[in-house]
Amino acid sequence: MRIFVTGATGFIGARVVDHLVAGGHSVLGLTRSDAGARRLEAAGADALRGDIYDVASVVAGAREADAVVHLAFDHDFSRYMQNCQTDRVLVDAIGEAMAGSGRPFVLTSVTGIATPEPGKPGKESDPAKSSEMFPRALTEESAHALAARGVNTAMVRLPQVHDPVKQGLITLLVNVARQKRVSAYVAEGNTRWPAAHVDDVALLYKLAVERHAPGQSGKPGAIYHAVAEQGVSMQTIAEALGKGLDVPVRSIPQEAAMEHFGWLGMFMGHDMSASSDWTRKELGWEPKGPTLMADLAAMDYAVQTAI
Repeated sequence: MRIFVTGATGFIGARVVDHLVAGGHSVLGLTRSDAGARRLEAAGADALRGDIYDVASVVAGAREADAVVHLAFDHDFSRYMQNCQTDRVLVDAIGEAMAGSGRPFVLTSVTGIATPEPGKPGKESDPAKSSEMFPRALTEESAHALAARGVNTAMVRLPQVHDPVKQGLITLLVNVARQKRVSAYVAEGNTRWPAAHVDDVALLYKLAVERHAPGQSGKPGAIYHAVAEQGVSMQTIAEALGKGLDVPVRSIPQEAAMEHFGWLGMFMGHDMSASSDWTRKELGWEPKGPTLMADLAAMDYAVQTAI
């Protein structure tokens, strides 16, 4: 297939491109820069200049392709609501360009968006939280609406995606611990975050887009969880960061979370554990990469990394 990838030079997207090219697909990657174009060409892909704020460029890429994998997202959390709204506009535009074609449209969300049964990990079948409470749900709302109109959508919900350099929101926790000279967790630290190595996540995107190709068994509106580890406790994560940074580890009360962690405080006491049982069975996906703890142990803590 000719597959158009947004976010094609990003942390996850670059690995997705590698897996798609290795699988014999032709890849067209969206990039904002000459450096990004050179990176895509070196990976065996073609480059399309544009970005998520140039909707016409993205739609042009979607119209040219047999499938779309949408990974690009503005991670400036000071404008989180606005960025989620931007993503919804882009998703709607891509969906409109693909309506009636049967071509796969693989989108991106997060596992923390699921509303599981109390005390149980989130499942693929769990509905998303309200977008009024969790703005990232705007993307899933658009995807469901597109699927209802016959667009061949598939949603990949991401956990904390890691390697020895970046680890999702945990990268920001590293920066907080570095600045405050203490690695903290909330209360007993028994809330859990799911995780998966970036190469395993990239492979899942490839499997999802192939499963939704014409003639295959992927059902429009399917949701997949890119989860290798169902949940790693916040105390375990804090202890790993404390060891890496050589700072003390301590518990703080829930009411102090926002002051200590800033906007991250709203997530610190929230258990986001998630299952991928259905995804593994449906796609034959078996993650094999290093664990989150292995990558945190291998990280160079002298280097500050942006999310």
